[in-house]
Amino acid sequence: MRTAYSVDTVRTAERALMERLPDGTLMQRAAAGLATACAQLLGRVYGARVVLLVGSGDNGGDALYAGARLAARGAGVTAVLLSPERVHPGGLAALRRAGGTTAAPEDAGPPLRRARLVVDGIVGIGGRGGLRPKAARLAELVAEGDAAVVAVDLPSGVEADTGEVRGPAIRADLTVTFGTHKPAHLIDPAREYAGSVRLVDIGLGPELPRTPVLESPQHAEIAALLPVPGAESDKYRRGVVGIAAGSARYPGAAVLAVAGALRGGAGAVRYVGAAGEAVLARFPETLVSDRGPAKAGRVQAWVVGPGAGEDAGPVAEVLAAEVPVLLDADGLRLAERDAVRARTAPTLLTPHAGEAAALLGVSREEVEGARLTAVRELAARYRATVLLKGSTTLVAGEPGEPGEPGEPGEPEAPVRVNATGTPWLATAGSGDVLSGLAGSLLAAGLSARDAGSTAAHLHGLAGRLAARGAPVGAHDVAEAIPRAWRSVGE
Repeated sequence: MRTAYSVDTVRTAERALMERLPDGTLMQRAAAGLATACAQLLGRVYGARVVLLVGSGDNGGDALYAGARLAARGAGVTAVLLSPERVHPGGLAALRRAGGTTAAPEDAGPPLRRARLVVDGIVGIGGRGGLRPKAARLAELVAEGDAAVVAVDLPSGVEADTGEVRGPAIRADLTVTFGTHKPAHLIDPAREYAGSVRLVDIGLGPELPRTPVLESPQHAEIAALLPVPGAESDKYRRGVVGIAAGSARYPGAAVLAVAGALRGGAGAVRYVGAAGEAVLARFPETLVSDRGPAKAGRVQAWVVGPGAGEDAGPVAEVLAAEVPVLLDADGLRLAERDAVRARTAPTLLTPHAGEAAALLGVSREEVEGARLTAVRELAARYRATVLLKGSTTLVAGEPGEPGEPGEPGEPEAPVRVNATGTPWLATAGSGDVLSGLAGSLLAAGLSARDAGSTAAHLHGLAGRLAARGAPVGAHDVAEAIPRAWRSVGE
């Protein structure tokens, strides 16, 4: 499991660790890891031109000490000092002893143009609100050059706790972070600025609480959640998922949701809606009913909304059922918020950014720029689990859902992050497949949080397997789900 902690938590852990270590040990550990990563990126250190962009405080100190190590190995290192009066004195002295030089920001152009490597140590994890003008100009110069860029802990200009980018920021090829990931390493738009992320162990682990603010399940965690039939299983014991989707205008949404559900681990799929003929023509194993959700027969979970059009009746019927419910697409628009909040059985909402914006009454750009804030706010407003689709899919549990047991105060469960997808998944019907897949996992007995996380992981992998760098349709993604399922256990 990849985990991320807030800035306050990281700083508290660092203070606790520093109390037990000789002065400066933690910074030297960070600088050593940073210098190693820079040397590996350079390949040949001797004779390489390196520019350090150095702000005030410990972030700049890390860059200076790492630069000193590179200079000692024969690199030509120049430190651009944005605040000379507040530069880390020990780091600066170490750089100068190793033969490094300094430059003012207004003189940074020539060394940046000659550099093979730029180390971004302008702003640390406490930065807010984008870069100041002097630093923003340096970011422009870096973007104009050809040098590889390594960020210290976090690209300057992105916000560590939220993943937001509110103004000019450095775009890194590699980010070297220390002790633990921060939310911005895992969430777009900041994740896009971080490039590859390398975590350097500085001994912080024992000081961190058991429950992080974010977690990103990997193959092993997802494999442990997948429902596996036993010797006594039959189609009903494995779970039956109901799909209330599609319309005369959008029959394909029903077909694709059923396609995802059939590959999601449940034993059977019941379909209710106007697209029964289209569903049976493609999937004759589906149990089709034209009597409405309330009279369709026993199910362990419902998926409602994809391609539903303007008919709010099935949505209301499904929300009244005492089984887990997944709301997607038109179902999100047609559902009464009070009806969702009043439910006692689990509810999973699966909006994309545009749908989330409509539910929150904000612009799509606001949701895309502050994805973590948006998914948490939706979960709180609807008292439901929310899967916010996108380049990094986020799953926020219902507020109050406990995290790791055994800690004082029962901290809330972390928001889960999934990044297995591919831009090729941005195709019509892809979300319908995801809804069917997640609904099937709900019917098989997974919690809303686990079903959403597992479905997002498998759906992203299926997209990669189906695409392989070429355009795909939603039906291709559905057909690749079994391969994705198998791959997580390999």
